[in-house]
Amino acid sequence: MWIKQLLLGIIGLSSGIGVAAGLFSFIIGLGVVSDFADRTHTGNHVMLYEDSIALGGILGNLVFIYQLPIPFGRILLPVFGILAGVFVGCWSMALAEILNVFPICVRRTKLLRYVPWFILAMAVGKGVGAALFFYQRW
Repeated sequence: MWIKQLLLGIIGLSSGIGVAAGLFSFIIGLGVVSDFADRTHTGNHVMLYEDSIALGGILGNLVFIYQLPIPFGRILLPVFGILAGVFVGCWSMALAEILNVFPICVRRTKLLRYVPWFILAMAVGKGVGAALFFYQRW
């Protein structure tokens, strides 16, 4: 019986490592990290950024799986929400940039001068939607 449990543990652990490695490779492959480093002129810290992303994923999983209490949780919740929103927004914008969604849309609709307003509207809509979602759950 313990051999079966050991085998299941090994399979589960290696599957989790494989999925996490694929996700982090996808994030790095999208160019989110290098784009941030390029825009902030901190290219010499790219490895630190990549390690921080991996560490955040690992710590997030540990907190979620083992239900670890977070000190000052209610105070830190808005900070986490903002940082998670920035992360998801940057990830979706990087994916859209790779797929050339915005350049094709702007070129076909001939709305070049309104692009900043569209981006602002998407950001505000995402923020209001998230605020309503979390307000209803609280």
